[in-house]
Amino acid sequence: MVWKIVKDEKGFTGLEAAIVLIAFVTVAAVFSYVLLGAGFFATQKGQETVHTGVKQATSSMELVGSIVATGNISANKIENVTFTIQLAAGGQSIDLNKTVITVLVPSDGDFVELTYNNSTDLDKSSDYYVNWVYSLQGDNPDDYLEEFEKAEITVYLGCTDGAGLNIGPNDDFIIEVKPPIGATYPIELKAPPAIDDIMVLLK
Repeated sequence: MVWKIVKDEKGFTGLEAAIVLIAFVTVAAVFSYVLLGAGFFATQKGQETVHTGVKQATSSMELVGSIVATGNISANKIENVTFTIQLAAGGQSIDLNKTVITVLVPSDGDFVELTYNNSTDLDKSSDYYVNWVYSLQGDNPDDYLEEFEKAEITVYLGCTDGAGLNIGPNDDFIIEVKPPIGATYPIELKAPPAIDDIMVLLK
């Protein structure tokens, strides 16, 4: 007697087919979830990078009103400059404790770097002073410039005892406000032809 091996698939029932199909669907679903998760993560990181770049590239502040300077007539140079700032539309709060103001005279390369000091012990050779025009905290303002607040900043040009910058008539100079977040805000100014006690540099 000769035995023949015949391929017979009668035993492959519908239940087994369903199990195989479910296994394929499950594997495909898990694979798709992993791919989608990776895609969402990459998109989120890309959005964060864009938002961070925008914050760093745009300024958080803007000028309000005129820029006024006080002059030393005998020395024939500007002693300090006063201007008012507020947050730009959509700008983040600015920590003045971490904000640095630099005054540069391009013609001779001289500059002074000033830091925030709102105490009575004010060093006019290295500090700038803030007078709050309006603060949300009333008579006890904090060191943050927030929405709707206005801060009047007096920048001393290091003229104590005749030292510091020598900004005389018709001299060009730049004041740069460098907040901890956001782009530096440059203010380009020019001294008037004659130094007076009070001068309006920009209206």
